[in-house]
Amino acid sequence: MLKTGSEHLESLRDGRVVYIGSERVDDVTTHPAFKNGARSMAAIYDMKRANPAFSFTEGKQKYSAYFLRAKTKDDLQKRSNLHRAIAAMSHGLLGRSPDHVASFVTGMSMDPSVFGKYGDNLTRYYARMCKDDLYGVYAVLPPQAARNPEFYVKQNLPVPSLRVVREDDDGLVVSGMKMLATGAVFANEIWIGNLLPLAPTQLAESVTCALPVNTKGLTLWSRKSFERYAVSEFENPLTWRFDETDSMVMCEEVKVPWERVFVHMDAILAREIYIKTPGHCYGNHQSNVRFHEKLKLIVGLASKVAHASGANEVPAVREVLGRFSALEAALGGMIAGQLHDAEDWPEGWKTFNRRYMYAALNWCTESHSSIIDALRELLGGGVFQMPADASVMHDEHLKGLFEKYWQTPQLGAVERMKLYKLAWDLIGSEFAGRHLQYEKFYAGASFIVRNHSFREAPWPEFHRLVDDLMASYDIPQPSKKRKVA
Repeated sequence: MLKTGSEHLESLRDGRVVYIGSERVDDVTTHPAFKNGARSMAAIYDMKRANPAFSFTEGKQKYSAYFLRAKTKDDLQKRSNLHRAIAAMSHGLLGRSPDHVASFVTGMSMDPSVFGKYGDNLTRYYARMCKDDLYGVYAVLPPQAARNPEFYVKQNLPVPSLRVVREDDDGLVVSGMKMLATGAVFANEIWIGNLLPLAPTQLAESVTCALPVNTKGLTLWSRKSFERYAVSEFENPLTWRFDETDSMVMCEEVKVPWERVFVHMDAILAREIYIKTPGHCYGNHQSNVRFHEKLKLIVGLASKVAHASGANEVPAVREVLGRFSALEAALGGMIAGQLHDAEDWPEGWKTFNRRYMYAALNWCTESHSSIIDALRELLGGGVFQMPADASVMHDEHLKGLFEKYWQTPQLGAVERMKLYKLAWDLIGSEFAGRHLQYEKFYAGASFIVRNHSFREAPWPEFHRLVDDLMASYDIPQPSKKRKVA
C-alpha cells in the first residue's frame, strides 16, 4: 500500500506520548512545535505516491521503492532516485526521512539467516513495513551517562541504558533509555538496537526490537523545538519546515511481543546484524545522497551571496566558488561509483559498493564544518546589515528607505534580505547549530566512521602490491671499488 500524506498525518494521532520539558503534546500534527515538520513528512508520502517511478510492484501490490531489495543495478538506481527525490524536497535537511531506517530493514531482510532463530521475525517485520508503508526511525545508542556502567553498580543505581528486565511467556519487558530517535515524533515505529559494540557481558542490553511509537510505557522526550520559535517562513525559511526534532526514548516496563524481537542475549550479534547484511550500506547510501542535496544548496547559496554584492568578480572569491563546485562534484562521483561498481552481495542480491559508500560517509562527516565555515566567510557582515525583520515593509516610509538604500546594483533590497535570512538559517540560527553538530556525529564519532573503512579495506591486496614490488628486486652484489689516482 502506498499511503497518502493525509493518511500518514492521521496515523500520528494514535495516542503517542511526547514531552517538551514538562509539557505533554497531545497531537503532533497541530502543535506549534511540530505541525510544519509533520506536513513536510506527509508531503514525502504524496510525492512518491504521485510518481510511478518511485514504487515497485509485487503481485498486485505497489510498494515504496525504498523497500526494494535490489537484484540488478537498475534496482539500485531506482532506490537511489527515490532517495534523491525525497532529499531534494528538504534540501537534505531531513536526515531521518522515511526512507532511512526503511533502507536498513530492507538490507537486513536480504540475509535473515544472520538473525538466527529470530530471522523469520525480521522477514515478517520487513513485509509489514512494506505493506503498511510505515515510517520507522531508530534509537541505537546508549545514553551517554550509561557508558560507565561500573559507576551505577558501585552506587547501587539502575543503569540508565535500555535493557531487558524480565522474560514473560508473551515477550520481553524492557526499561531504560535509548538515544537519539531523530524524527520519532513523526514516525510510526521505533527500531531499538545497538550500533555501538557491546561488551560480551552486556547481554541484557543486546536486545534489538521494534515498537510502535504509541506503545504503552514508551515516551519521547523531545529536545527544544526550533520550529516553535520560528516567527514566519520569511524569517526562518528552513527552521519553519524542516525541524525534524530529536528525542530520547524512555521505556518504563514496556512489553515487547516475541514476534518483534530480532536479537536477544547476544552482545556480538546485536551490532553485526547491520554489517553482516546490506542494512548499514543501504541505509547510509541514503545518507550520502541526502548530504549531496544539502551540499547543492550550500553551493548555490555561496554563489548567490557572492553575486549579491558583486564579489563574484573578485578572483579570490571565484577560487572559493570553484572549490565548492569541485567538492560537490567529488561527492557526486563517489555516489555514482557506488552504483557503477555495485557488489553481488549477499548471494542473489545487489548492494551498493560498500567501500565507496563508507568513503563518502567519512568525507561528509569530515567536510561539513569547513564547508559551512567557508560559506560564513563569504557571507561576511552583510547579514547583520539587514533590518530586524520583515515588518519594516509594513511602514510606507521605512519601506521606501529600505528599498532605496539597501539595494545593490545586483539585487533588490527585499530579495537581498530574503537571501541573507536563508543563509543565516543555514549557518547561524539554532537550527543551523544543530545541523553543524548533527553532521559531525551523524554516523557516530570519527573513529567509528573510519573503522568502517578499515574493516572493508582489502588489506591483503594492498600488502601483496608492496610484497610483489619488493620481490622484484634483490640486494645488489658488491661492486669493485674504483682506484683513486
